[in-house]
Amino acid sequence: MYNCAKCGLVGCAQQDLQKTLPDCPSKNSELQSKALKEYEKEEIHRIAYQSACVEAEGYCNDTRMVEIINLLKRCNYKKIGFAFCRGLHREAREVAQILEYHGFEVVSVICKNGAVPKAHIGVEDENTPSGHADREVMCNPVAQAMALNEAKTEFNILLGLCVGHDTLFFKYSEAPVTVLAVKDRVTGHNPLAAIYCAKGYYKKKFYPENPD
Repeated sequence: MYNCAKCGLVGCAQQDLQKTLPDCPSKNSELQSKALKEYEKEEIHRIAYQSACVEAEGYCNDTRMVEIINLLKRCNYKKIGFAFCRGLHREAREVAQILEYHGFEVVSVICKNGAVPKAHIGVEDENTPSGHADREVMCNPVAQAMALNEAKTEFNILLGLCVGHDTLFFKYSEAPVTVLAVKDRVTGHNPLAAIYCAKGYYKKKFYPENPD
């Protein structure tokens, strides 16, 4: 079982496999060979190569939005799918405008598309913020992905889809996907803020059985 998160040596980043855990994915030659074979595929190679170039040219300088734009341009993508959360509609409008300014054709689909009530998937009244499952519209990431598939987008961008809804979008999207930002209402959509405070202010949240 791999435990890279617990490795304090990270010899893989130094090409020194002596400084790795006994059970390290770097030492699995069959897995690595299989993975490297995938990079020979045209689109996989293009994304991997151009991603490395984008990282190098904007390291600690370019924002995530700028890096996405640079990757799209380097990969020569033209038609971009954009799936976003209704709660970030204002931000989505700005993102779409930025992408269009840079010459991309943008197909955007909101999470509430379909206007399907939550009761349709069996959500009870008590499991909705409003208390009315028949009147509260569910998020519809499957249709978001299908709509972009239908539009034949070349690359998709996600903005603020809920936990689980993003999972379903990834599962159904036919085009490659990246994430501009994830939703975290408590931290202003900066989930790592809570991780940085995991041993402090948020300790009781993450370790409720051992708060001290």
